Amino acid sequence: MQKAQNDRPPHIEYIAATELTKLLPPRDAVAAIREALIGGLDPTAAGPPRSILELPGDQGQLLAMPAASEFGVGVKAISAVPANADRGLPRIQGVHLVFRPPSYAPAAVVDGAALTTLRTPAVSVAAVLPLLTRPGRRWRVVVFGAGPQGAGHVRTLRDVGAELAEVTYVVRDPSRVDPASVGDDRVVATADAEAWVRRADLVVCATPSRTPLFDSALLGDDAVVLAVGSHDADAREVDSALTARAQVIVEDVDTALRECGDIVIPVAEGVLPVARLLPMARVVRDESPYATDRPVLFKGSGMAWQDAVVADAAVRASDDSAGNVGPAGRT
Repeated sequence: MQKAQNDRPPHIEYIAATELTKLLPPRDAVAAIREALIGGLDPTAAGPPRSILELPGDQGQLLAMPAASEFGVGVKAISAVPANADRGLPRIQGVHLVFRPPSYAPAAVVDGAALTTLRTPAVSVAAVLPLLTRPGRRWRVVVFGAGPQGAGHVRTLRDVGAELAEVTYVVRDPSRVDPASVGDDRVVATADAEAWVRRADLVVCATPSRTPLFDSALLGDDAVVLAVGSHDADAREVDSALTARAQVIVEDVDTALRECGDIVIPVAEGVLPVARLLPMARVVRDESPYATDRPVLFKGSGMAWQDAVVADAAVRASDDSAGNVGPAGRT
């Protein structure tokens, strides 16, 4: 018996890493995040906390991240395996599955590692974009970590029009850095970090470090710090002194108190009152001003709604490039 047309399996598009980069430049990913928040997306209601499963033999973690809002519906499943670095493989691998209305059939599979690399800097840059693109401001940038996230932040900063006076990557072993990732930017060893942090006014922390990467007393009151490398309650990249001194912006207060050691530890120490945590949606919507008399710290751990929003934007860009119309639009 011939199947009815409605019984035919849906076509599922695959968006590989190289295609994702072409479909959605970093500035468009930043715009998608800001538009979703300005449009009313509620990070607390868009999906449950990430599910984390420890892999056998303490080899890493398997993470599942579902989200549903009018700005995107999907679920990301990724593995995070630290030992992959020694195998010449990415630490993070996986996929994100996009579901589209009105049937909510699966419509696309997006490379999960590439999506993470794109959306993580898009979120942190989106959180402080007006500061980064302020006319006349030229940034001396220090990036801890020269992997996909460190280099991705620099690409995103440049793509949104932030004026970067200099960029210095700080790594444990400069000889292992891929020249294609850092281009003509400076790379120094961790032992030489202090001098570069002292002159920096924008610091990006994108490492798996479990302890603070630098002494925040080296930073001036006009500094901006983006800390995105960890999502464990007992790991942090910045010290408590910075959180006590800075305006602290987070993706979501409950998420930060559950997953972000950069926040959990100083709160437990009594130096960071929970009431001082500022959800990024409030600053993106101009409901709270950015501080001008102290550093600004954005702490992100990654949330499922961000993947759903950026993946949805990529699929819509693919639809546009193919001239498709119809149910591929937003919920």
